[in-house]
Amino acid sequence: MIEEMPELSRQTVRFCPLCGYPLLMQPVGPEGRHHPSCAGCGFVFYLNPQLVVGTLPRQDGRVLLLRRNIEPAKGLWVFPGGYVDLGESVEEAAHRETREEVNVEIRLDGLLGVYSFSTSPSAIIVYLASVLAGEPRSGPEAQEVRWVGPDEIPWRELAFPSTGAALADWVKSLGRAG
Repeated sequence: MIEEMPELSRQTVRFCPLCGYPLLMQPVGPEGRHHPSCAGCGFVFYLNPQLVVGTLPRQDGRVLLLRRNIEPAKGLWVFPGGYVDLGESVEEAAHRETREEVNVEIRLDGLLGVYSFSTSPSAIIVYLASVLAGEPRSGPEAQEVRWVGPDEIPWRELAFPSTGAALADWVKSLGRAG
């Protein structure tokens, strides 16, 4: 049985990553918002959203989706995407994640939108993209890949709220209701 790891939150962060002293919830900065702060060295542990990037690879009026092969949301549909690594630009991450997940090289054609929800630890930047090379195929993180048109989107089987929001924005950009 796989045991789930505890989630990083203000309740689970207890010790300073720099000096090991206990962290205390204290008011910080002029706004006085409470953040975990080190009793020893004064380090403030800001828990900010993780940055995720996604692409909507398009071809012939359709977008490329993948069925996830990993948790969370295993078995549900999403567009290629993932976390932006430290030292990597958002654009570099968009190219890397698309290549890793669906085996295609893309050109970024512009920003579709930025999506965040108070219930999610991530903020996602989604780009429209054109496929330049490669034959779409599943990587280790995908059970299958599929081109879908606006009328073929599996709305009830989408992985995340951001997946639905971005696809709805894409459909609206085509002049159709989502």
